[in-house]
Amino acid sequence: MDIEPIQTVCDRVREQVRKTVVGQDAALDLMLVALLSEGHVLLEGVPGTAKTLLAQSFARSVNLDFGRIQFTPDLMPGDVLGTNLFNFQTSDFRLTKGPVFTQILLADEINRTPPKTQAALLQAMHERAVTIDGATYSLGDDFMVIATQNPIEQQGTYPLPEAQLDRFLFKHILDYPARDEERAIVARHGHRTVMPDLSNFGLEAVADSAALAEIRKVIASLRLSDELIDYIVDIVRATREHESLEFGASPRSANMIATAARALAAMQGRDYVIPDDVKFIALPALRHRVVLAPGAEIEGLVADTVIRQVLDQIPAPR
Repeated sequence: MDIEPIQTVCDRVREQVRKTVVGQDAALDLMLVALLSEGHVLLEGVPGTAKTLLAQSFARSVNLDFGRIQFTPDLMPGDVLGTNLFNFQTSDFRLTKGPVFTQILLADEINRTPPKTQAALLQAMHERAVTIDGATYSLGDDFMVIATQNPIEQQGTYPLPEAQLDRFLFKHILDYPARDEERAIVARHGHRTVMPDLSNFGLEAVADSAALAEIRKVIASLRLSDELIDYIVDIVRATREHESLEFGASPRSANMIATAARALAAMQGRDYVIPDDVKFIALPALRHRVVLAPGAEIEGLVADTVIRQVLDQIPAPR
C-alpha cells in the first residue's frame, strides 16, 4: 500500500461520519490519527455535543466492534473487565467477558467512577490486554478507548490521575457548534429526542481490521528527519523548563507526537512529516500531560496558553 490509498480511506471515513455528525472535524481527524497510531482519545465537552454519536459513527465506518461503558460511582473493576464464574454443570470456572472486550470502547464520563475502577483500564490501554485471576487476555491491535468527561458538574467526580492521563494520545476539547452547524443539526436531527439509529443514515464500512494493519505498517516507515526529531524533543523538553509549569511532559509524549505526526502526514497524502504536522498534534497531545504551577493558576493561565507559548518560542526547522 502506498500513501494515496491511505488518504482515500481517511477521506471516505470522514464522508461516512458526516452523514450523522455535523461539525467536529478536528475531533474526527484526531480520532483517525489515534486509530492509525494505536492511541486513545479523551474528549471533553458539555453534554449534547455529539460525543457518543461521533464515536458510534466512527466505529461503524471502519467496521470495528463498538462497546460502551457508562461510568458511575458504584461501578467496579469486574464490571469493566469481566469475571470468572463457576459453572455447576461443568464444575469449572468460565470467563464472563466484560465490555472492555471490544475494539472501540466508549468510556462515557470516565471521571465519574472511583480511581480503583479507572485503574482497571490502565493495562488495557497500555498493553492492549487485561489480566483476570492471573490469566492475560489480548484485546487486539485495534483496541481503542474513546473516553469522555464533562467539564461542568464537577461535584462527585474523580479527576483522572496524571499517570492515566498520560495513557491518552490526545485530549480534545469539543466546543459548541457554529450557528450554521447548529442549524444543520436541528434540520437533520430535530425530529427526535433519542439517539438516532445509525442504520437510517446509510453508513457504510470503508475499512476493516486488515486494511488498518497495512496502513499502520506504511505509517511506521514514513520519513521523520533528524531536524524534526530535534524539534519534537525540544518542544517536550521546553515544557519541563517553563516557569508556568510545575511538571512538564513525559518522554513518552515525544514518541507519541512523532508517531501521530507520521499518521497525520499519511492522512494528507504525504510520505514525509513537516513542522505543521507537529504543531497540529502538539496541543492535543500535551495539554493533559503538563501541570500548571500554583502561581500560574492564580494568574488565570491555562495549559493551552502555556503550550502555545512554547510552540511560539521553539523555532521550527525549514
